[in-house]
Amino acid sequence: MPSPPPAAGVVRLPIVGVMGSAVDAHAERARQVGRWIAAQGYHLLTGGGDGVMGAVTEAFVDVRERAGASLAVVPCLPGDAAATPLPGYPNRWVEIPIFTHLDTGRPAGDAPSSRNHLNVLSSTVIIFLPGGSGTASEARLALRYGRPGVAYLHTREELPELPAGIPVEAEFERVAGFVRQHAGSASTA
Repeated sequence: MPSPPPAAGVVRLPIVGVMGSAVDAHAERARQVGRWIAAQGYHLLTGGGDGVMGAVTEAFVDVRERAGASLAVVPCLPGDAAATPLPGYPNRWVEIPIFTHLDTGRPAGDAPSSRNHLNVLSSTVIIFLPGGSGTASEARLALRYGRPGVAYLHTREELPELPAGIPVEAEFERVAGFVRQHAGSASTA
């Protein structure tokens, strides 16, 4: 069921989720994506960690003239009533951390207790960068929930468990076109 429309005067910017490795930054692609999302006037959502998440968020917040904010769904220590974030979370470029009792999703990132559900469901459209099983689980969840997603990869081997239903694009302009098609422009969202 779709969300009710916003009240008069309320503008909901599209949220572009970027999912990828928590270890390897894949810096050139991640920074390109982060700067572009900021320039489009979209919000950025990540898992709030290092690697791709840190690189894309740093590039996003480096764009001073932007409308969107950097959001992150942050995992906390299991069973911690005080919601203490896991070490390294959120990275220092996250503007709005969303603390959750849900775990990082390891080993089964699509398990009901995984925060990956929130990452996917909160995104208007998702860009997948190279990653491992957690990133692949977010791609499976995108398909399950009908969230549009595109993988920005040179080859499918950069995300070995990527489901067949997620298109792979090696050229950034095609990734940008996919996002624009599914998110629209920030001024018309």
